[in-house]
Amino acid sequence: MTGFLLSRRGLMASLPCPRRYPRTFLRQISTGRNKAASQYSTASLPAGNGKNDMKPLPATYFPNSDTSAQKPSPRWTALKTAKPFSDFLTDTFNRQHDYLRISVTERCNLRCVYCMPEEGIELSPPARLLTSPEIVYLSSLFVSQGVTKIRLTGGEPTVRKDIVPLMQSIGDLRRNGLRELCLTTNGISLHRKLEPMVEAGLTGVNLSLDTLDPFQFQIMTRRKGFDAVMKSIDKILELNKMGAGIKLKVNCVVMRGVNDREIIPFVEMGRDSPIEVRFIEYMPFDGNRWNQKKMLSYQEMLAVIREKYPTLEKVVDHKNDTSKTYQVPGFQGRVGFITSMTHNFCGTCNRLRITSDGNLKVCLFGNAEVSLRDTIRKANNGEPIDEATMNKLQLLEAADKAARINEEGGLVDERERELLDIIGMAVKRKKAKHAGMGELENMKNRPMILIEQSRTWATSAGKRPWSSIPIHLLQFSSTRPDQVRYYHGDRRNVSSETEPSNIKWQGFATSLPTDSDPDLPHLNTSQNVHMTKISQKAVTERSATATCFVRFSKSRPWELLREGRGTRKGDVFSVARIAGIMAAKQTPDIIPLCHPGIGITGVEVDVKLVDPLPSQNETDPSLNYGAMHVMATVSCLGRTGVEMEAMTATMGAALTVYDMLKAVDKGMVVDGVKLLEKKGGKSGHWIREEQEAMDPMR
Repeated sequence: MTGFLLSRRGLMASLPCPRRYPRTFLRQISTGRNKAASQYSTASLPAGNGKNDMKPLPATYFPNSDTSAQKPSPRWTALKTAKPFSDFLTDTFNRQHDYLRISVTERCNLRCVYCMPEEGIELSPPARLLTSPEIVYLSSLFVSQGVTKIRLTGGEPTVRKDIVPLMQSIGDLRRNGLRELCLTTNGISLHRKLEPMVEAGLTGVNLSLDTLDPFQFQIMTRRKGFDAVMKSIDKILELNKMGAGIKLKVNCVVMRGVNDREIIPFVEMGRDSPIEVRFIEYMPFDGNRWNQKKMLSYQEMLAVIREKYPTLEKVVDHKNDTSKTYQVPGFQGRVGFITSMTHNFCGTCNRLRITSDGNLKVCLFGNAEVSLRDTIRKANNGEPIDEATMNKLQLLEAADKAARINEEGGLVDERERELLDIIGMAVKRKKAKHAGMGELENMKNRPMILIEQSRTWATSAGKRPWSSIPIHLLQFSSTRPDQVRYYHGDRRNVSSETEPSNIKWQGFATSLPTDSDPDLPHLNTSQNVHMTKISQKAVTERSATATCFVRFSKSRPWELLREGRGTRKGDVFSVARIAGIMAAKQTPDIIPLCHPGIGITGVEVDVKLVDPLPSQNETDPSLNYGAMHVMATVSCLGRTGVEMEAMTATMGAALTVYDMLKAVDKGMVVDGVKLLEKKGGKSGHWIREEQEAMDPMR
């Protein structure tokens, strides 16, 4: 390991990629070049001793000179032959996306109180997640288009069993132009895998740590492990002294009243160690119970530090840096601020994200996603691709060829062309900047654990039955391979020769990659089911009323209820009303495409006994023994109607009536379930009698 680290400083010089060389290597080239040029210039001069003899020419090397016998340097050749940056990774604001973040797992070995329930979250089935060969293939494809930096995130990436072999495979892409391979981790198990990761090509580590108090750490994460995290930090610093060259950054999410008192201790971590501590403004994601009062702004944090260290000075930031960097004079380390909420850095954003289930996200705060996994698996009949299949399909070779897609006559497989078209169209739809704070806190988005990073923002369990289900499975789009995520309604209509600029965008929705059928909004243009988007709708008062009957097949139930004797299970009327109210509140759990959390403001359930007909009716005997009439009215203040809540409340009450009376009449019939009236929303006021008058066939 030591020999590897000592030799690593000159590693890039041996790589065929001409984009980057160690300074020592460049000095050697420069010295040799000048020496050769000097010899060449003096050797060509005529001999003479007079004072008017010509002086030796300056030892200057002209790369394009016909008289020079020295070949151009690799760097000069690279500059002369450099190709334009891929159009597929360039958006309409001329931002070039050369940084790819890949979530390699949903799992995490911590249970932070503000992140995850103690028992964890419902994990996606393995078949829906990207396999290692698929991750390597996508990495190769993006590198072929100009990506120079890849960061592996999670969940917690180090819990993935094959994380080291995966990094070795991605590290091999350095020969194709990859410069940086980084990791975002909580550091719990990093120290055990760090050395083979460095050998695989690891160049940077972002380590998430929110407290320096071991007891506070255990309270916040519900796990022991502070010592393991510090051991990982010490291990990185130790390897750096041996020449590993790992860029270490410690990320700390600052929350008012939770860990804001530890800002100064974090800053002082860099007194004697080259550590960059980055304070992150608390950000809203689904399930993290974001509260603006908890957010400590960048300016407030800066003021706290300057109170202790008034000489804190600004450091020049690089173009695509996400943080604003400062340094205390005399400190080895630096301090950074990631100001996503108060001062966005969207103008220079060069990042793309791939989720663990294979979706491309062009913005961390956006809810638009497009599936790359489904397109990759087409060649394998929709099944996950393993290493044998990858070799059989020659995926890596095909990804390498994609680098020549813009060359005249370049041969690129249809699969890669389609993937690049999808990527290009998603990138082209990236907005100038993400939404503001007021919009973000109300925007539906994945929990952070399902986007990236070891920092997992999810809800605590027990509040709602659906709280443990990943939000993207509830609301935005199906993860089945045959559904959604396609950027175009019908790929067969697009010629393989078509350039992205010529492909129509109608099938690529503003926030979802699917359009709805105008008549049936739960169906997209491919007739696949999805949940309709309601964020653009206005918040209005809405209500709906539904009704049904429970008809008796004998007189005994009616007699019991008429006499007020009830049943052995209790008061039928009261229990049925309560059941109807409970059913209305549980509608999203029963009806798959109903929106949860719509804000019900009232539920009224009325259960009445209907007397039998005065004379026997042979046509419909069910009318001869009486019935129970159920009517439910549900109201809300929201963006969608409550018709299904009213219908579900009616059925919940009716089924409870049946359950309580089945001991005396198993032949009861529940029928006549229908919506009577609805108010509010775009369609306005609707009453069933008016509809029946307009449509006699009803």
